[in-house]
Amino acid sequence: IVLTLDGVGEWATSSVSIGKGGELTRVKELHFPHSLGLFYSSFTYYLGFEVNEGEYKVMGLAPYGEPRYFDEIMKSLVDLKEDGSFRLNMTYFEFPTGLKMVGDKFDQLFGAKARKPGSPLRKFHFDMAASVQKVLETIIFKITKNLRETYQIENLCLSGGVALNCVANGKLRQSNLYKNIWVQPASGDAGGGLGAALAVNYIHFARPRQVGKLDMMKHSLLGPRFNNTEIEEVLQWSGLPYKKFEDEELFDKIVGYLTEQKVIGFFQGRAEFGPRALGNRSILADPRNELTQKNLNLKVKNRESFRPFAPAIMKEKLEEWFDCSSENPYMLFVYNILESQRYQQDNELVGMDLLYQKRSEIPAVTHVDYSARVQTIQKEQNSRFYSLLEKFYQKTGVPILVNTSFNVKGEPIVLSPLDALDCFLSTEIDVLVLENYLVLKGQSKASW
Repeated sequence: IVLTLDGVGEWATSSVSIGKGGELTRVKELHFPHSLGLFYSSFTYYLGFEVNEGEYKVMGLAPYGEPRYFDEIMKSLVDLKEDGSFRLNMTYFEFPTGLKMVGDKFDQLFGAKARKPGSPLRKFHFDMAASVQKVLETIIFKITKNLRETYQIENLCLSGGVALNCVANGKLRQSNLYKNIWVQPASGDAGGGLGAALAVNYIHFARPRQVGKLDMMKHSLLGPRFNNTEIEEVLQWSGLPYKKFEDEELFDKIVGYLTEQKVIGFFQGRAEFGPRALGNRSILADPRNELTQKNLNLKVKNRESFRPFAPAIMKEKLEEWFDCSSENPYMLFVYNILESQRYQQDNELVGMDLLYQKRSEIPAVTHVDYSARVQTIQKEQNSRFYSLLEKFYQKTGVPILVNTSFNVKGEPIVLSPLDALDCFLSTEIDVLVLENYLVLKGQSKASW
């Protein structure tokens, strides 16, 4: 079963297809303006975030609140059927014809105007985020449950921008409705280019579909790479002091810096395709420090302090830390920290006061509800990144690193060595790794 949940394509906003061999047969469609993606984006707008950019902020904000408005949303805004099909009450939405997502009637329903971007977040906003996230999960579960019962197929493929909601994906996987769930890692608009290439391959040229032991996305490392010669040319041009090391010594040094609580810009191999940093264009840090999340958000990423970070973990160590054994190479499913790894929290705290408690041995990647957007790393997928994780594990006993995208708010993930240098120099990243080259801030050539 191939389920696509999006804002809008041409006119379809949701679709169901059956995939067999190299063939996809469309069996259901839902049309604009009744869109799960635009519904969620309406709340993104209402909560003061940018549409088509801030939806993951709503998802990250949800655990700070309670779904107090769930019933009101389901009663007034959504007509949900047992098979998961739905219609939006369009008297509350303005996106089909207006210049904004929602208007005065929407404000009146919840007794508050849309939050102005950058203004303080209140309990109302936390609760609203929790509510719309629960509505999204409820609709997705009804759709997928009905499809499982109708078609008796145990494999599910998810795509479309809504499929990037890794919290909903994690709960769907935990439901055990399907034996296997695959989520396209570039399932938003960026994936259109990939889909076009595959369509030419399988439809125009009618080539047979091949399925390997590992996924054919090759860990999404499909972008350009730069060799050491090209990197050294850029470094010489920059005038910055640098030094080249072989991998073994290089990883020893990186782990040393990490344990000194330094932030690492890590650049290697092919760039990732899609919205996730998977160890080739990454910012890395020690997950054991409770201040890492705050410092990375405010000093490096220039983004909201409530935003969680993802843990990258050696695949074979996954079950020692998280409540799932399934691989998750693209950070598309949220797992929970094991009870044995958790610290007791102060139950009296609410909202942003929850942020700075030490919730586990790895607080920098433990969200306030003990969840984490895990990335599993296997040696055969990304051998150098795996080796770095292994080296950190040998020194600390923790097989996990903070892994976030190598960019700042409003900028794309760095692509070239020059992009990486620019981000390094304009932020409080302490150490830059470009393949086998190491660059430190404030380092003189004489001290190497």
